[in-house]
Amino acid sequence: MPIYEYICKDCGHRFEALRSMKDADSPIACTECHSDQTRRALSLCYSQSGGHALAGSTGGGCGSCSGGSCSSCGHTH
Repeated sequence: MPIYEYICKDCGHRFEALRSMKDADSPIACTECHSDQTRRALSLCYSQSGGHALAGSTGGGCGSCSGGSCSSCGHTH
C-alpha cells in the first residue's frame, strides 16, 4: 500500500497516510486539528544509483526532460 502526503487547508499541517490507491483522494481527517479540509500533496522523490540520479533529480533542465537532450530547455543529460 502506498504512502500519500496530505496538507490540511485549515491549519497547514502536512502528514502522511498509508492508504490504498483507490482511497488516495478520498476525504481524510487532519492528524493535528482533525479537520476534513485536507488535500493530497504532490510527493517528490529522489533516486540515485552508482552516483547517477535516476528519478526526481533537480540537476537542471525542465519538467519535461526524460533523458537524452530536451527540446524544451536544451538541457543534455
